[in-house]
Amino acid sequence: MVGRDFLSMPAPENYVAGLGRGATGFTTRSDLGPAREGPSEEQMKEMLAKRAAQLGQAAPSAYGVEKKDDDEEEDRFQDPDNEVGLFSSGINHNEDDDEADRIYQEVDEKMDKRRRIRREAREKAEREEYERNNPKIQQQFAEYKRALAAVSEEEWAALPEVGDMTGKNKRAREARQANQRFYAVPDSVLQGAAAAGQLETSISTDSGDGTMTNFASIGAAQQSALQVRLDAASSGAATSTTTNGTSTVSGTSTSVDPRGYITALDKATSLQAGAPIEDINRARVLLESAVKTNLHNGPAHVALCRLEEVAGKIHTAKKVISRGCELCPHSIVCWEENIRINRGNKHNAKIIAAQAIKLNPKAITLWKAAIELEQTPAARKKVTRQALDHNPQSIELWKILINDTEDVENVRLLFAKAVETIPLSEELWISYARISDADSAQQILNAARKALPTSWAIWVQACRLQEQLGKTEPLPKIMERAVKALIKANAMLKREEWISQAEKCEEEGAVATCAAIISATIGWGLDEDDERKDKWLQDAKASINRGKYVTARAIITHCLRVFPTSKTTWHAAADLEKRFGTTEELLKTLGRATNACPKCESLWLMFANEAWHSGDKDEARKVLGAAFDQLPDNENIYLRAVQLEIEAKEYESARNFLAMGRSSSPTDRLYIKSAVLERQLGNLDAALDYVNQGIQTWPASWKLHAIKGQIYESMGKLREAQEAFSIGTRANSKAVPLFLLLSRIQEKQGAIVKARSTLDRARNQNPKNPELLCEAIRLERRAGNMAAAQQLMAVALQQCPSSGLLWSEKIMHMEARTQRKPRALEAIKKVENNPLLFVTVARIFWAERRLDKAVTWFTKAIVLDADYGDGWAWYYKFLEQHGTEEKKQEVLSKVVTSEPKHGEVWQTVAKDPKNADKSYEEILKIVVTKLE
Repeated sequence: MVGRDFLSMPAPENYVAGLGRGATGFTTRSDLGPAREGPSEEQMKEMLAKRAAQLGQAAPSAYGVEKKDDDEEEDRFQDPDNEVGLFSSGINHNEDDDEADRIYQEVDEKMDKRRRIRREAREKAEREEYERNNPKIQQQFAEYKRALAAVSEEEWAALPEVGDMTGKNKRAREARQANQRFYAVPDSVLQGAAAAGQLETSISTDSGDGTMTNFASIGAAQQSALQVRLDAASSGAATSTTTNGTSTVSGTSTSVDPRGYITALDKATSLQAGAPIEDINRARVLLESAVKTNLHNGPAHVALCRLEEVAGKIHTAKKVISRGCELCPHSIVCWEENIRINRGNKHNAKIIAAQAIKLNPKAITLWKAAIELEQTPAARKKVTRQALDHNPQSIELWKILINDTEDVENVRLLFAKAVETIPLSEELWISYARISDADSAQQILNAARKALPTSWAIWVQACRLQEQLGKTEPLPKIMERAVKALIKANAMLKREEWISQAEKCEEEGAVATCAAIISATIGWGLDEDDERKDKWLQDAKASINRGKYVTARAIITHCLRVFPTSKTTWHAAADLEKRFGTTEELLKTLGRATNACPKCESLWLMFANEAWHSGDKDEARKVLGAAFDQLPDNENIYLRAVQLEIEAKEYESARNFLAMGRSSSPTDRLYIKSAVLERQLGNLDAALDYVNQGIQTWPASWKLHAIKGQIYESMGKLREAQEAFSIGTRANSKAVPLFLLLSRIQEKQGAIVKARSTLDRARNQNPKNPELLCEAIRLERRAGNMAAAQQLMAVALQQCPSSGLLWSEKIMHMEARTQRKPRALEAIKKVENNPLLFVTVARIFWAERRLDKAVTWFTKAIVLDADYGDGWAWYYKFLEQHGTEEKKQEVLSKVVTSEPKHGEVWQTVAKDPKNADKSYEEILKIVVTKLE
C-alpha cells in the first residue's frame, strides 16, 4: 500500500508551524499576497489549554489562564530551570534534544580548548616578557648563586668581613662632640673675618716668601699632564677602542683592568700577619658566632683556625681545627687544614691523616696529603698503593705511583695496569705509548683508538710516533683516516682548534705532523668557493703574527694546492720565505710561482730581483729572458733589466735594452730612463736629446719637463731651466712637483714675487694641496715674513686639517718651544696615523731629553710606514748621539730590508745623479747630514 504524499496534503485545520514550541503566527513580506490568516485567539486558547491538560500543566496566562501574583512571577522567571511562557518549550526534553545539547556542548568545549591553548600560550609569552623586563631580585642573582657552587671552602674561609662602619663613624662623631669645647671669639678674629672679603689694590714692597707663585712648578705640572694626554692620544690616534674588556678613549681617559682592581681590593682587605688587633678581634667574634650557629659547618672551623694562626695562637688554632674534625668528621677541608697545621710534627700529622682517611677513604686529596707526609719513595709507593685499593679509578694516584717508580720496565707494567683499570683515560694511553718502543707504541695506540673512538689526541700522537721513526710519508693518510673516524663519531674539532694543535706540534718540533694536520683539516667547515682562499690567507697571516711560520707555510701550501694559479697566494708564499725563510727556498718558490702564473709581471720582477741580490747575476738575466718570452714588449720588464745592468755597471747592456724598448714599444718611461742614465754618466747633451724626443711625443709628461729643467740647472743655465719648468706647468697644470721646482728656481734667482705668484697659480689649479700650501708658507718664512706665514698656515689648516706635513711645519717652525707639545697633542687628535707627525713628536721629546719617549715615537713612525725614508734618517741621527753600535747596525739592516723610497729629503738625495750607485746605507747616512 502506497501512502499519500504528505507534502501535497492540505494542512490541518488551524495549523500553525512551530506552535508546539511556543511560536505564534507571523507574516513576512512574501506572505503579503494570498497568505492565509492565522488562528483566532479563541482557537489558540483552546489548543493550548488542551495541550496543557495532556501534559498536566496550567495553561499560559497570556491566553486567559488565571495569573499568579507578581512575586511568584518574578521568582519563576529568575529560575532558569523553570522557564515558561515565551521562554518555555512547552514540552519536556526528549532524546533528540539531549543529543543536540550534548553535541553543542562538545563543540563549545572543543572551541574553548582551542582558544585556551592559544590564550595560554599568549599569556605565557606576555608573562615571560614581563618577567624578562621586570625581573625579581631573586632572578637577578640566580646566576651568581649558581656560580657559588664552584667556590671552594678555602675561598669561603678567606672571605673578608665587613666592618661596622656606620657604628664606628657614629661613635667617633659622638666622641668628638663630647671632647669639643667652645671659647669666646676675640675681636681680632671678627675684624679679620670682616676684612677677608675686601679687595686689596696695593702692592706690598717686601718680598714675602709665602705669597710668590711658583710658575716653574705649574709649568712642570702642565708639561706632565700634556705628556700623559699625548701618550693616551697616540694609542688610539683620535679613535675610541675597546680591548679585552678595557675601555680607552684617546687623550682624555685612562684604562682600568677590572680583574686587577678586584685583586687589589682582595689583597687590601685580607687579614695577614701583623694585622690590627681590632680587626682580628672583630673577625674572631664573627667566626665564633658562625661556628656556634652551625657546629657542623667545616669551612667555618677552618676560617677560625686560620684566624688564630694569623693572630699567632698556633695552639688555639690546633684546638679549633681538632674540634672541627670531631664535629665534622666527613669535612675534607677540616682534615686537610688539620694535617697542614700539624705538618711541623710529622708523627702527629700522619696520625691525623690516618684518622681522616679511615673516615673518608674516597677522598683523593686526603690520600695525596698522606703521601706528601712520607719521606722515602718506598713509603710513598706503599701509601699510594693503599690509596689505589680504595680508589682504583683515580688518574692522579696512578700518576703519582708511576712518577715515584724509577725502573722503566716497572713503569710500563704500571701503565698497562692503569689503562686496563681506566680505559677511558686519554692521558694514560698517550703516556704509555711515549715510554714504549715503536712496535709496542703502535699497538698501544691502536688499542687506545678502539677504547676511545672520539679522541683526536690519539691520532695526533700516532702521527708524531711515525715522525719520530722518520716515516713522514704516511702522515697525510693517517690524518685523513683520523678526520673520517672523528666525523663518524661526531667528535670533529673546529678548524681553529686544529690550527692551534698544529701550532702546538710545531712548537714541540713535530713539523711534519703540523703540516699533516693542516692539510687534512684546514678546509673543515668551509664551503667550496673562492672565499676559502681569503680565509686561508687570513689564517696564515694570524699564524705568522703568532710566530708559527711552519704552520703558516703549511696553510699557504695547501691553499696553493687548491688554487694553483692564485697570484695573491704566490705573493704571500714568496713574502713568507723572504721574511722568515732561506734564499734557496725563496728562489724555489718564485720559480714555481712563475711556472704557475707565467703572465704575472710582478712575480717575474720579484724573481729576477731576488736572484740578482742573491749574487747569481746570470740566473737573474735568465729569469728576465724568460720573462721577455712570456711578456714581450713589457715596459716594466725592460726597465727592470736596465736597472739590474746599471747596478752591475754594465752600461752598454743597459743602453741596448733601452734601445730595444724604444724601438719595439716606446713609452715616456723608457725615454725618462734613457735620459736619467745618460745624465748619471755625465752625457748631458744626449740626455737633453732623449728628453726633447720624449716631449715631442708625450708633451704632458711632467717628469720629462722636470728632468729637462734639472739638466739645465745642473749646467748653470737657470733661465733655460726656468723656461723648461714653466712650459711643463702649462702643459700639465696638475703636476705639483713642476710648480715646486719652478718656484724654487725663481726664489733662487731672487724673484720672490714671481715665486709667490707661481705658487698662487698652482694653488688655483690644485686647490687644497698640502705640498703647495706648505711651500707657500716656507717661502714666506724664508723671506722673513712671519705674519704672512702665520696667516697662510691658518688658511692651510682650515683647508687641510688632517695634513701631517702642515702640522709638522707649524709645530717645529712656527710655535714657541713651550707650545710644541700642546700643538702636537692637538695634531694627533686630528690626524689619525701619520709617520711625519710621529717623527715630529719624537723630536720634541728628544729636545727635552726624554730619550725613552723619543725612541718609542721613532719606533711608532717606522713601524707605521717603513717606506718613509726620512723617518729612518731621523731615527739613525738620534741613535748616533744616544744609541749603541748594535742598535745602529740593526737599523741599517732594517733599512736595507725595507728599501724606503719616499720622504722629502730622502727622495732629493736618492734621485741625485751623484748618488745613483750608492747603497741604502750610504744614502741613509747622506740624508742624516742634510736633516734640519
